[in-house]
Amino acid sequence: MCANFINFLYLIASICFIVALKGLSDAKTARNGNVVGIIGMAVALIAVFCDARVSNYVFTVLAILAGGTIGIFIAKKIEMTALPQLIAGFHSFVGLAAVFVAVSAYMAPEVFGIVCDGAIKMSSLIEMSIGAAIGAITFTGSLVAFGKLQGILGSKPIMIPERHLINSVLGISIILLIVIFCATASMTSLFGIILASFALGLLLVIPIGGADMPVIISMLNSYSGWAASGIGFTLGNTLLIITGALVGSSGAILSYVMCKAMNRSIFNVILGGFGSQKSDKTAEGTTEKSDKPVAEKSDTSGKLAKEGNALDVAKLLKGSKSVIIVPGYGMAVAHAQHAIKEIVDFLKKNNVRVRFAIHPVAGRMPGHMNVLLAEANIDYDDIVELEEINDDFKNTDLALVIGANDVTNPAAKTNTSSPIYGMPILDVESAKNIVFIKRSLSSGYSGVDNELFYNPKTVMLYGDAKKVAESLVKEFDNI
Repeated sequence: MCANFINFLYLIASICFIVALKGLSDAKTARNGNVVGIIGMAVALIAVFCDARVSNYVFTVLAILAGGTIGIFIAKKIEMTALPQLIAGFHSFVGLAAVFVAVSAYMAPEVFGIVCDGAIKMSSLIEMSIGAAIGAITFTGSLVAFGKLQGILGSKPIMIPERHLINSVLGISIILLIVIFCATASMTSLFGIILASFALGLLLVIPIGGADMPVIISMLNSYSGWAASGIGFTLGNTLLIITGALVGSSGAILSYVMCKAMNRSIFNVILGGFGSQKSDKTAEGTTEKSDKPVAEKSDTSGKLAKEGNALDVAKLLKGSKSVIIVPGYGMAVAHAQHAIKEIVDFLKKNNVRVRFAIHPVAGRMPGHMNVLLAEANIDYDDIVELEEINDDFKNTDLALVIGANDVTNPAAKTNTSSPIYGMPILDVESAKNIVFIKRSLSSGYSGVDNELFYNPKTVMLYGDAKKVAESLVKEFDNI
C-alpha cells in the first residue's frame, strides 16, 4: 500500500489522539474524548494492516482479537476502586513491550530496516538502548505500584539501606552500558542495560508510601509514554513517536501539578526520594478493616472527638442552605458514591445548595474521585476543584467529609514538623459545621493524626461510608 496513504492515516490517528487528550482534560467532555481516542486507535490499526511489512495477517488478527477480548473482560469485571492498580498494570505492559521491541530489533535488525553496511545504525542503537532502559524501569516500577495499590506489598514505604547510593550506582551503570552498547553493539551490554533498569525501577518506587501513589501513577504514565516513543523510533513508526510524546509530556505535566498539590519536589519523584515518612499507624483504606466505632479519642491537648448519630446529622443536613461534600478514598473503598447521590438528590429537592470539593490527590490516582462521582451520575457542574472552592467553605453551613483525611488536615498549614506541612488542603475547618464519615479515628496514609477530628464544630459518624450514607437517607424520612 502507498506509504503516503499510511502516513495520512497516521496523521488522522494523531489528530484524534490530540483531540482525545484535550477532551479528557475536562469531565464534561471526557466521554467524547474517549470515543475520539477509540476512533484514532481504530484508524491506527487500519494503517498497520496497510503496511507492506506485515506479512502474517492471521497472526496479527489473532493478536488483536486476544488483546481485545482480554480488554473487554477486564473492563466489565474491574471495579472503579481498582482503577489505580489497573492503570499501573497497563503501564507495566507498555514498558515490557518497549523491552521486547528493543530485543527483537537487535535480534533481527534487517526486518526493522535499521541496518547500514552490514551493521545496526548508530542512531538505532541509541534509540533501542534508551527505549529499553525506560521501558524496563517503567515495567518493574509499575509492578511495585500495582502491588502497593492492591495491598500485596502494603502501603507503607519499604526502606532499603543506602538506597540512594545503590540507585546512583545503577543509574551510572546504565549510562555506561548504553555507551558500551552503542560502541560495540554487544548483546551482553544490552541485557545488562535491561537488568540494571529492572532493578532501578524496583528501587525507585518501593520506598514510596501509599499517600504518594497519585504522583507515582502520573509519573509512570509519563515513563510509559516515553517508552512508547522509543518503540516508535526503533520501528520507524511516526504515530508511536507522536503518541508516546503526547503521553510522556502530558504525564510529566500532570506529575508536576500533583507534586505542587502535595508540596513535593518533582526531582525527588524522579529519583524516588520522597514518601519516606515512617509511621506505625494504620493507613486509612488499606489495612484497617474494623467497623467498630471509636466513640472518643484524646489528642495531645486532651480534647475529645465528638460522636454523632445519623438522625441528628440528617436534620443538620436538611436545615442547611449550603453543603460541601469532600470525598476521599474511604468513599471509594465503601462504594458509597451511589448512596451519596441519593443524599444529594434529597438535599436539592429541599433547596439546599450542594457541591463536591475535589482535592488534586484525593484517592489513589489523578481524577479518581471524579471518575467515581461520574459513575454515580453526579452533575459535573457540582464538582469543583480545590482552588475554586476553598474560599467558599467559610460561607458554608456544613462540610460533609467522606473517608478523606490528609487533604483536610489543618496540620498541613500550622505544624512545621508534620510530613504534610506545606501541602495545600481543603479549608474544611472554615465551615460552620463539620461532619466526618469514617470507620474510626485512624490517621491517613501520612500517619498524621487529623486535628480536625477534635474541633468543637466536628461530629464523627463512625462506620462504613456506604452504610452510614444509606442510614442518613433513611433518616430523611423521619424528619
